[in-house]
Amino acid sequence: MDSEIKSFIKVWISALIALTYCYYIPSNLHKGKTRLLSLSPIFSLFIYLPLNLTTISLGGGTAFFLTWLANFKLILYAFDQGPLSSPSTSSKISLSNFISIACLPIKLKNNDTLSPQNKNIPAKSAKSLLNWAIKGLLLALLSLVWEHREHIHPKVMLTYLSCYIYIGLEVFLAIFAAIASVLLGFQLEPQFDEPYLSTSVQDFWGRRWNLMSISMKYLGKKWAPFLALFATFIVSGLVHELIFFYLGRVTPTWEVTWFFVIQGVCVAAEIFVKKEVKSRWRLHPVVSVPLSVGFVMFTGFWLFFPQLLRCNTDMRASKEVGASLIFLKDAGLSLLSMGVSSLGSI
Repeated sequence: MDSEIKSFIKVWISALIALTYCYYIPSNLHKGKTRLLSLSPIFSLFIYLPLNLTTISLGGGTAFFLTWLANFKLILYAFDQGPLSSPSTSSKISLSNFISIACLPIKLKNNDTLSPQNKNIPAKSAKSLLNWAIKGLLLALLSLVWEHREHIHPKVMLTYLSCYIYIGLEVFLAIFAAIASVLLGFQLEPQFDEPYLSTSVQDFWGRRWNLMSISMKYLGKKWAPFLALFATFIVSGLVHELIFFYLGRVTPTWEVTWFFVIQGVCVAAEIFVKKEVKSRWRLHPVVSVPLSVGFVMFTGFWLFFPQLLRCNTDMRASKEVGASLIFLKDAGLSLLSMGVSSLGSI
């Protein structure tokens, strides 16, 4: 664990230096091909850096922050788009804000929130405290269930895994967003909007699941161009394949990509049907919600979640949590010992 933490520190020092370069150099170049070319070495670096880490927590998190979030936000930045650009304000965002927005799972409500006069506005809470309390309790209960996983049927464990990943992701990303909101003083959008209430596959991917995704501008429109929609899902599938490779270092089977291709086909078909029937015919939510969520979960059980189990992420994550607790315990005892020694020498 010690060597992994040292590698983690080196990786993030390199990342911070790279993002500092992105802040000072490409910003002074013309948007488009010139700026994109100046950022190209950073894209390669952010793909390479997670390979220096082997744990699920540190390696997987670094891959998510750098390879996924930072690279995609920097691609948008090359064309003066996305949260790193501030065309509506004459003042440039600070270096610390640039780095935070680039690699953290946060999304500003709009570019106007980058201006100083809009700082320190409390973020609107889309969810009640009761909602978060229930999800926190469910996450704790799911963690307890994990201790008895050997007595649970594998198919039931897939359902457990899907619920655990969703609730864990939402709580994890919400914590990051809350911290960023306090430190940066920006209004932030929520990352999820109760995806288990989705009334259609388009509603799930376009309006409720991972709202900070750059695909929103395609999936949120009823008349979304099909080519752009398919490209969005294919790119998402390939990025997930890369993240899974970081997690397990196993050769991709491309089942995760096919999962997203199937979702793209279904969203495209749904948009086409809605275009043809308009508002003449619509399923009641009592029917559409179970069908939509059930479809996403069924295809996930078939193609997506088995790849997580193939990487042994469940067992490795459990061991890493135990190793982390031991590391923190030893570090705490060392600090306590140093403190006692210092007091004794006074």
